[in-house]
Amino acid sequence: MTGRTTQEHMEQGKDTRAAAQPGTRQAALIALDWGTTSLRAYLFDAAGEVLDTRVSTAGIMNLPVPAEEGGFDAAFDEACGVWLAQTPALPVLAAGMVGSAQGWLQAPYVETPAGEDALVGGIVKVRAACGVDVAVVPGVLEPGALPNVMRGEETQIFGALSAQPASDAADDSAAGTQAALIGLPGTHAKWAVVEDARIARFYTFMTGEVYAALSAHTILGRTMKRPAAPDTAAFLRGVSVAREHGSAGLLATAFSTRTLGLTEQLAPDEQPDYLSGLVIGHELAGLEAVLARRDVALAACAPQLIGADALCERYKLALAQFGCTGAHLVRHATERGLWRIAVRAGLVSAS
Repeated sequence: MTGRTTQEHMEQGKDTRAAAQPGTRQAALIALDWGTTSLRAYLFDAAGEVLDTRVSTAGIMNLPVPAEEGGFDAAFDEACGVWLAQTPALPVLAAGMVGSAQGWLQAPYVETPAGEDALVGGIVKVRAACGVDVAVVPGVLEPGALPNVMRGEETQIFGALSAQPASDAADDSAAGTQAALIGLPGTHAKWAVVEDARIARFYTFMTGEVYAALSAHTILGRTMKRPAAPDTAAFLRGVSVAREHGSAGLLATAFSTRTLGLTEQLAPDEQPDYLSGLVIGHELAGLEAVLARRDVALAACAPQLIGADALCERYKLALAQFGCTGAHLVRHATERGLWRIAVRAGLVSAS
C-alpha cells in the first residue's frame, strides 16, 4: 500500500454545463479520461449531458496501489463505485493512457487516416473486478520514417469536430477536401490536420517539457525570477525572436535568455515569459513550415485550440504574431468526444 487515502486521491466536482443534481435525470454512461497523472470521470444522462464529474490524482503512474495489486480496479472503484452502486448496468468507456502498454489493457494504435469508425473498430474491453466491462479507446499512429503517436487527444479532436460549425471548416485546396487544424497545447503539444472527418496527419512538439527542462535544469534558470503575474510583453518578445531570428533553431536562440539578462536587456522576472515565448514561437515556426510544404498558410487557418484556458490564450497571442488571428478555444472537447465515440460504438443511443 502507498498509504494514500481515498480522500487524497479523489475530489468530487460538478460539470458547469450540468444544471441538474445527480439522480434527478437517469444516468446512461460513465466515461473516463484516464491519463498519466490524473483520472477524470464523467456521468452522462441519455441526452449526452454531464450529470456529475469526479476528478482524481490516480493517473496510470499514480495508482492508489501498484497495478499488479489491483491498482486500476481500486482507482476505478474510487472514481465510479458510487455511480455503479446506484445504476449497476451502466456502460463504461475510457480513453487516454489507460489503453497504453503501461495501462489497464493495451488498445493497439489505429493508423492514419483515422476516423471515428476506426477508433470504434479498435476498442478493446477489460473486465473490472466489480464485473463491469470497460471499453478502451485506441490511440492513433501515423506511420513512417519518423512515426508519431497520440493517445487521448484523438477523443478530444472528435469532440472538437462535434462542436465545429460547418462554416468554420477551412478549404484545403491542395487536398481538395474540407480540413480543420486543431491544436492541443501542453507538455507534448499536438497539431492535427483533419480531412473529411478523419485525422489525416499530426505533429508533436515537446514544447512544455523542453521549457520545463530548460528553466529547471540548465544555466538559463540560474538568473530567472518568477514574476508576480504573466509578462505578456516579454512573452511576445520571445515569440518575435523565434519568428524573426530563429532560422538557426531553438538551440541557438535559447541562450539569448541568459545573454539578454547579462547585458541588462532582460530583467530576471521577464526571463521566464521570454523563454516561454521563445519555445512556443519555435513550435509555431515549425508548424508554419510543415503546413507550407502542403501549400497551406498558417495565417489563413482558423485553428481550434483545446486545453487550459490560460495556455490557449497565450497560444492565440503567439499565433497572431504569425498572422493567424482566427484561432478560437473549444471547451468540453473531452466530454463531447467521449460521448460521440460511445454513441458510435453502440454503448448508448443517440438522442
